[in-house]
Amino acid sequence: MSDPELSGVDLARVALRAAKEQARQRGEQVREKREARRHGLRSGARADGRDPVPLGAALNRLITERGWEAPAAVGGVMGRWPQIVGPDIAAHCVPEQFAEAEAVLTVRCDSTAWATQLRLLARQLVARLNHELGHGTVRVIRVLGPSVPQRRYGRLRAPGSQGPRDTWG
Repeated sequence: MSDPELSGVDLARVALRAAKEQARQRGEQVREKREARRHGLRSGARADGRDPVPLGAALNRLITERGWEAPAAVGGVMGRWPQIVGPDIAAHCVPEQFAEAEAVLTVRCDSTAWATQLRLLARQLVARLNHELGHGTVRVIRVLGPSVPQRRYGRLRAPGSQGPRDTWG
């Protein structure tokens, strides 16, 4: 930094320039701290939004902020289905889908007899589910029977036949 050609006045100017640069840098640091305080970006002993949060609390806050309470509750019910409806019904009927806008829970049964039984118990199940989830979360339970096998087409089929369903006629 020091040149042998600089005289006393020139050295004073260089020192003044260096002092001004240091003061400017310190001023920027002070201004950044003020801005950080003004906008809440500070770190210290008090709690702020940047502090670590337990995972469960973070998920609950996210669910509340996004308005996912009902879908999350219904998802929990689908996971706890055997405890809510009992092991007998849970062994034969499985929840498939929940339409939040219509408040309809779709349940598929493994036989038509269990589908009929579940249709008869639908009111009690709606009451039990609403007790678990909150009033009005589920209004209707739509019961589906077992899924039918796909129609197979092959050499031994008549053109246009519908398999076992075409005996009416």
